[in-house]
Amino acid sequence: MAQSDFDKANQSYQREKYKEAIQVYQKLLNSGQESAELHFNLGNCYYKLHEVAPAIYHYEKALQLNPNDREIQTNLVYANKRTIDDIKVIPKVGFHQLIGSYTSALKPSSWGIWAIVLSFMAVGLFIGFYLSYVGLIKRLYFIGMLCMLIAVATTAIAGFYEQNRVNSMHPAIVFDETAPVKSEPKSSAPDAFVLHAGTKVEVLENLANWRKIELSDETTGWIDADKLKEL
Repeated sequence: MAQSDFDKANQSYQREKYKEAIQVYQKLLNSGQESAELHFNLGNCYYKLHEVAPAIYHYEKALQLNPNDREIQTNLVYANKRTIDDIKVIPKVGFHQLIGSYTSALKPSSWGIWAIVLSFMAVGLFIGFYLSYVGLIKRLYFIGMLCMLIAVATTAIAGFYEQNRVNSMHPAIVFDETAPVKSEPKSSAPDAFVLHAGTKVEVLENLANWRKIELSDETTGWIDADKLKEL
């Protein structure tokens, strides 16, 4: 990240020149210098300007890059309180939800790192097993090696599962102040319901310039793609 530009944007933010800060942050983002901190700062700027949709969008992007950051989570909660739509969240149950709640504790790359670390530990235990001549110690090394191999397999599977889970998700944020959602993917179709800026949806299907979306209460409909910004 070009630190001088980043510092310049931070100084603009401190002076409450939020639009000026946004221009510099966005310039850094457009140059490919993406980070959780950059999205977080952009979210803060838009929040200060009372632009709820881009604020939520950038907080969500920051969370994708740093899902365990408490400050990002807190600011996202405050931003969501400014949205108009009050949509109930239907808790999902079942085996896949249980596994997902476990694997989502770490990013896929973090699961991969743990698998590599545990693999080296398993190799170390194997060397100890191979070089040991004392029966009891040899058995302990063997048991430890088996446990470590199970741990390696578990973390590797968790990483693959989490990667597939993330790839299957297509969240988006409504950017229009008022966005009619149709019962069918055509302009002449009747409105099923109306959404407002900042509401988060899940994109299920693409058809030309239409997106089939699902809300957290499992309501579905079709919306013009130009009214959304996918995360």
